[in-house]
Amino acid sequence: MSSEFLWYIPNTVEPGHRGDDTAAGWGTLEYSAELALAAEAHGWGGALIGTGWGRPDTFTVAASLAAVTTTFKPLIAIRPGYWQPAHFASAAATLDQLSRGRVLVNIVSGQDHLAAYGDGNADPAQRYARTREFLQLVRRLWTDEDVSYHGEHFRVDGSTLASRPYPVDGRPHPTLYFGGASEAAERVSAAEADVQLFWGEPLDDLAARIARLESLTRSLGREHAPLEYGLRITSVVRDTSEQAWQAAEARVAQMAADAGSEDHFIGDRRKAVGQQRLLDLAARGEVLDSCLYTAPGRVGGGGAGTTWLVGSADEVATALARYRDLGITHFVLSDTPYRREVARVGDELLHRLRQPA
Repeated sequence: MSSEFLWYIPNTVEPGHRGDDTAAGWGTLEYSAELALAAEAHGWGGALIGTGWGRPDTFTVAASLAAVTTTFKPLIAIRPGYWQPAHFASAAATLDQLSRGRVLVNIVSGQDHLAAYGDGNADPAQRYARTREFLQLVRRLWTDEDVSYHGEHFRVDGSTLASRPYPVDGRPHPTLYFGGASEAAERVSAAEADVQLFWGEPLDDLAARIARLESLTRSLGREHAPLEYGLRITSVVRDTSEQAWQAAEARVAQMAADAGSEDHFIGDRRKAVGQQRLLDLAARGEVLDSCLYTAPGRVGGGGAGTTWLVGSADEVATALARYRDLGITHFVLSDTPYRREVARVGDELLHRLRQPA
């Protein structure tokens, strides 16, 4: 199975995201388009576009970037509760048609500023139940006609989309990515997602999670194509291992020195099961496997910035190939400053990963 390699576009109006020292351009079409065009030019299939209340609207940014690129695939992070499924299915199918099949979708169920956009559903179990319905209904709207669906959270009657997803190599609709490490989240992935997206955990931990998800797909009677797996992680790549570790350690020292960095990087995500799993890794050692660096989590790194793969291009490529040996085929990488690293990591790493094993 071929692999998908994506970059990350932070999509924020505030400078300084994950230590990026770029002073100007945040939140502008020019800056985001520059990153998307650079990703396209340096071998990336596309990029995950960050989401969260207070950031520019992710779907609007994705549509704008699709319009100024040729092969770039936006992985659009969206939240049930912010979108109604029929509205989203129509918007995504339209963009997929206009971009000739380049839309990817990342469904996010974790807490955000729910009250700010009118979502009163803060209970985790209910959010995941709602997400499962959202995935079920969006799939049906993309593939069926005259859809009627009466769920606990969503309902439509006699719904048919005027614009359907663009047909690409037998793909029935845009790929649906989903993350989450709780039992409820894994059940949603096993039954309804196309790709389970992991953060950077050690190989043995992810092997156990994949085995559990495979068992769940069987016990839940999954009706779709086999579940695929992805990795979202920071990758610090330099010409030599020594240079990479010097850069990583200097950045962690700066993070530790910055007042308030923990709130900036983690916020409420500490409550999430997946985030806590990453933070707990530091107790097992500062470096796990060959080059998985856990120190960022101790000084405020959150999400995909909690653990980093650090090393030369050969070392990081070897580490990623070991994840691929587990069955992971979708990779979403990043490092800051984004403008420089999209080129460096793309040029130095991707051709190594695309070589035959």
